[in-house]
Amino acid sequence: MIRFRMLFYPDDVDRPAGGSNDPHPTTDPPPDEPPWWTSEDAPPAGIAPAPPSPEAADVPETPDMAQTPIQPFQALPDARETNPEPSTHYLDAESAPAVCARRSVQGLAVATARDVGRVRENNQDNSFAMLASLPRENGDVCVGLFIVADGMGGHQGGELASRMAVRTVVNHVLSQLILPALDDNATEALQPLMVSAVQAANQAIWDAAQALGSDMGTTCTAALLVGHSLYIAHVGDSRAYLFEPGGLRPLTTDHSTVGRLIQLGQLDPLEAREHPLRNQLYRTIGQQPHVPVDFIYQPVGQSSHLLLCSDGLWSLVDEGAMERALSQCQWPQDACDELVALANLAGGDDNISAIVVTLPRTEQ
Repeated sequence: MIRFRMLFYPDDVDRPAGGSNDPHPTTDPPPDEPPWWTSEDAPPAGIAPAPPSPEAADVPETPDMAQTPIQPFQALPDARETNPEPSTHYLDAESAPAVCARRSVQGLAVATARDVGRVRENNQDNSFAMLASLPRENGDVCVGLFIVADGMGGHQGGELASRMAVRTVVNHVLSQLILPALDDNATEALQPLMVSAVQAANQAIWDAAQALGSDMGTTCTAALLVGHSLYIAHVGDSRAYLFEPGGLRPLTTDHSTVGRLIQLGQLDPLEAREHPLRNQLYRTIGQQPHVPVDFIYQPVGQSSHLLLCSDGLWSLVDEGAMERALSQCQWPQDACDELVALANLAGGDDNISAIVVTLPRTEQ
């Protein structure tokens, strides 16, 4: 019986021009032609060249086999047969695509710092800072609540008053806004919410002062951040600032004798630091049964920072130094520590409180 062997050539391999009289043709490639596994179609690393077919190994050599090319073409094995599991392709740092079209240069973050200062024996300041994300049907909303309270009225009265103010405002906002929003039942308007929270603090401190026979009171500046807008309720001379491209801008007005003189144009702000009535307040929390509350609504716009602080900071550190501290510190905690250090270097004659919020910014 005569067997015939059909040879198939790839398009890029020339057929042999003529036969060979060598009865034992070599399987090595000619020296001027690279091995096939070094070509552009080389198999991936870890996959060995396919072994010769068993049927071909059983075929006896005949003179007609002299027409066999030096290296027969063999198709690469199917990767699914040698590696049935799907493989993961890892991207290095240079080939990984940019997933986000716009990169953040600063994110939403908050830190707070309190310090007794260098003169007082106890700290009557209290502060609170919280960031949260509320799930909404059209997308989650970032919410922040920030409070500074500077107590007054004796060794323990001021500390108690400022702590009660913070606790009452936090409880009011959580119960009237945050918890209902989690159940998708938030219907409270934000302006009356913030005003009523500070008025509730006033009522709680007034009742406690009457029961204790104390004249304790406190300032209270509470800022609610919802998305890109601020809702601020304010009584006293603690302050809220926005750090805008043009510098620090006060959002609140001091309820003090000196603040009123500045508002009426009868006193230069630079003279206020040394004025003998600079610590005299005409409106506080807890020293009257009812108190009017200032409300400020302010979009954050292009601002980079929100700063809340007690007079132990702003009365000793000028706005230029505060601006440098905010702009030179990447993290809000570092900015808080820097501001407290500056106030202590300037004398530290009062308790010091600072809350720094970095506002989101993206590359232009």
